[in-house]
Amino acid sequence: MSSVRKDFLHIGLFGLVYMILALLVGNSYYLLIMTIVPVWAVMGLSWNLFSGYSGLVSFGHAAFFGLGAYLVALCMVVWDLNPWLTIMLATAVGGLSALLVGIPTFRLRGHYFALAMLAYPLALLYIFEWLGYQEVALPMKREMPVLYMQFENPVAYIALALALLLAALGITSILSHSRFGMSLLAIKLDEDAAEAAGINTLYWKLIAITISGALAGAAGGFYAVVLLVVTPLAVFGMLVSAQALIFAMFGGVGTLWGPVLGAFILVPLSELLYARYAADFPGIQGVIYGVAIIAVILFAPEGILWKVRSILKPGQFRMLGSTASITDLEADESLLAVSQSGAGEKILEVAGVSKAFGGLQATDQLSFAVKSGELLGIIGPNGAGKTTLFNLLNGFIKPDKGEITFQGQSLMKKRPNKICAMGIARTFQVAKPFTHLSVLDNVVIGAYVHTRSKEEASRHASAAIKLVGLENQCDLPGANLTNKELRLMELARALASLPKLILVDEILAGLDPDAMQEMLLVLEKVRKLGITIVIIEHSMQAMVKLVDRFIVLDHGALLAEGRPEEIVKNPQVIEAYLGKKWLEND
Repeated sequence: MSSVRKDFLHIGLFGLVYMILALLVGNSYYLLIMTIVPVWAVMGLSWNLFSGYSGLVSFGHAAFFGLGAYLVALCMVVWDLNPWLTIMLATAVGGLSALLVGIPTFRLRGHYFALAMLAYPLALLYIFEWLGYQEVALPMKREMPVLYMQFENPVAYIALALALLLAALGITSILSHSRFGMSLLAIKLDEDAAEAAGINTLYWKLIAITISGALAGAAGGFYAVVLLVVTPLAVFGMLVSAQALIFAMFGGVGTLWGPVLGAFILVPLSELLYARYAADFPGIQGVIYGVAIIAVILFAPEGILWKVRSILKPGQFRMLGSTASITDLEADESLLAVSQSGAGEKILEVAGVSKAFGGLQATDQLSFAVKSGELLGIIGPNGAGKTTLFNLLNGFIKPDKGEITFQGQSLMKKRPNKICAMGIARTFQVAKPFTHLSVLDNVVIGAYVHTRSKEEASRHASAAIKLVGLENQCDLPGANLTNKELRLMELARALASLPKLILVDEILAGLDPDAMQEMLLVLEKVRKLGITIVIIEHSMQAMVKLVDRFIVLDHGALLAEGRPEEIVKNPQVIEAYLGKKWLEND
């Protein structure tokens, strides 16, 4: 049974049990709590769908929740529209507002993003107060109670709240097991590596925040119907965003049931204590949530569900994503081959490229060309600008002047994911695995850029993994790999994107002689597929045997260019990089 089907089975059983409990409860206050709990669980799922999977912490989900609540209330007061329609409109408005918020705010990262998100609900709170909407009461519609969701039986509200929660759970399950979920997890674990692997990080983040905002808008709209009164502080206040975050953190960030567990424990607890002790302790709800966060930080930093999992399966690394096995997949290395019809022609051209960081000239009027099918080595002393050059070719850095073209197309204004889609892949000087994903999932993410389905991506990933010899490690998490295996996995991830050219950055670094020899054999296999390779490396003994041609950089400028036997005898290269001992050992 697939993961999604299992989730749907569990979701259905949960819904059935919850409705049976609702029918057994007779106390009206308890029934109200049973209505509110699913609403806040949806808010927790909304926050988790975005922040839990992408790693971008949002303190601003109250903005989408509040807009949904006010839309439903004002539409009923001003235009006499029924909530069945306006909750759907609230869903759309929540999603649209989230999209509009994301476009400028995704320019920021880390705590800057979190603080920027906090500004939106605070601004809306004061705007609605200034507009005179300090308290909007929904009119009573006794003559058409069903049309306006004003039921006499409180169980009807529970049924609607539960339906909203089940829908949110279903959406989260489907998305988390799809390309969407895997892409967001890659962004969360290493956004630069995800971008280099061909993932359009901005696109997926915008999709995530839009869906998340839509769920929050729907929850806010229904919340207005349940409470019948909307105030700015109740729907835009700090506590609203905080609750969404707290429920997910308490139950387990990045899990399907974590936010639900958090809401089902903390909401009834806070409401019951508030009902009993509000007169003596007016801020007791905030105290409950504060204590919950402190407890989680101290005893279960990743949430209750992850803590329980670590107890039930001690010593097992926390791994996310799918767990497909390479033995279940077809692998054919020919899937990765490149047509060699244009071998020997210029595939990449760098013309007069310069890049300065303040007073440091990283590259200086650099010009060279790479021919299709060749293996070009880039050498030079530390600080010569080698990795900066790769970042320029890969789109992470924009040059101050000059031109870079690949197969006749300019790369100057293209982001790394677009450059990857054009056929340029790369590895990094310091390996960038998605540590909490399996080797297979790491490589599948690289294959997404040129595939339409996960099955097709898995075939390409399987072929790449077999080529580099990691079949036996495909189910291991990235964090459990040796240095050599990390390097091979990153090379496989690059190969899975079906590149025409691979930028290989110090792939031999830290390897012993035997591992280095294995790596050289893998690179020869890659080359036989017709893939052009540009490699940065410090091991000259290995490079001389491997490459067709060298370019030598010094202080960001081109010092020399030629075949290995020419370069190792060049006096300028010996003086700047190789040293006199090279001649003595030659």
